[in-house]
Order: sequence, then structure tokens, then C-alpha cells
Amino acid sequence: MSMLTPPGMGGQYRITGDKYPRMRRPRRRGKLVVLTVASVAVLGVGGWGTLQLVDVFTGGGDSASAAGTKAACGTAKPSASPVGAAKPLPLPGTITVNVLNATTRSGLAQKTADELKKRGFRIGEVANAPATFDKKVKGTGVLLGPATALDTALPVLGTQLAGAERRTDPARKGAELDLIIGDAFRGLTAKADADKALTALANPEPASASKKNC
Repeated sequence: MSMLTPPGMGGQYRITGDKYPRMRRPRRRGKLVVLTVASVAVLGVGGWGTLQLVDVFTGGGDSASAAGTKAACGTAKPSASPVGAAKPLPLPGTITVNVLNATTRSGLAQKTADELKKRGFRIGEVANAPATFDKKVKGTGVLLGPATALDTALPVLGTQLAGAERRTDPARKGAELDLIIGDAFRGLTAKADADKALTALANPEPASASKKNC
């Protein structure tokens, strides 16, 4: 037994030689590397999440909002025409107008009919107004037609006499319109102004509400 062997330890625990064996703890470098990588990953995910929250609460989504606003302001492709879109307006040459004078001034019906004819309208009857309207129209005039003309022929004729009242008669047959001259009548709307009104009626501008916030 060597002098280096502790008392009571022999056999397989006998120490031979003149040096103590070095008792080292098992190396744990592998575990340290794994722990280090895991910590870095957790910190990275946490930092990314924090940046996302900052973007949300500080306006990081402005680009998306701007894109949506830009699309709403007319840069997006126009959608298909909605179902039930307005019918095309008739041309003056397809509208027959009866010119009736409800005033005490003579000659107004014929003069007005001649001017309407120059502007492309067809002229039907030219006469005094029936008792229903005779001397009872205080405004510039009354435009009368069938119910089907409310959003078609009546607006077209209305461009020629600004301020005229528009009425429809459900029982009226045919497509002819009546222009009944009233006491305040001083002549048809100037042709240049009537042409502008007719153009605007045929080509209405899109609603401007969607452009206010652009």
C-alpha cells in the first residue's frame, strides 16, 4: 500500500505512485451554450413584439391607412355600374312639346314654340291653356307629362325654362309634354345657359363627398 492511500481504503481504491489524481467535475459547456442561445432567442422575440406594439400605438399603421385612403380617393379601379342605374336621357329631337299659353298676353305660345323648335325639340299643339291652368299659373310655367317622363324627358325640357314647375299625370297617355306658360314668364332660358344645363344633366359629376378627406 502506498503512503498516499488513505487509511482503510485498499483494493480497488489503492492509490499507487507518488501523486494524487486530479478530481475534475464533468464539463458542462454544452448546457451553457444551449442556455445562452435560448436566452438570446427569447430576448429577440420579446424585442420584436415590443416594436410591433409601439408601431400600433404610435401610428406605425399609417402606411396601410394611407393606402386605404388613397384607394378611397379615386386611385382604385372603378367598380362596375350599380344595378338600377339611371336610364339614358332622351335627346331633344325625340321629345314632342305642346306649348300652351295660360296668360293674358297673346303671341307667347307661338313665339316660344318657334324658339324650342330651333333648339331641336319637336312641336305639337300650340294654343291657349285649358281651363284647368288658364290664368292660374303664377310662376314662369308648368311642365306636364306622363309618369314615365319624370326622370327622363321632363328634366331635359326643364333645362329650357329654369324655375318651371314639373308635374306628372299618371292617367296621361302618350309621351308628349306640355309647356304651360305662366304669368312670370319672360322668355326661355338663354340658349348658352340651357346648353350648359343640358350637358351637366347628361354628364353628372360624381359625388364630391368622397374627395373631402383626400
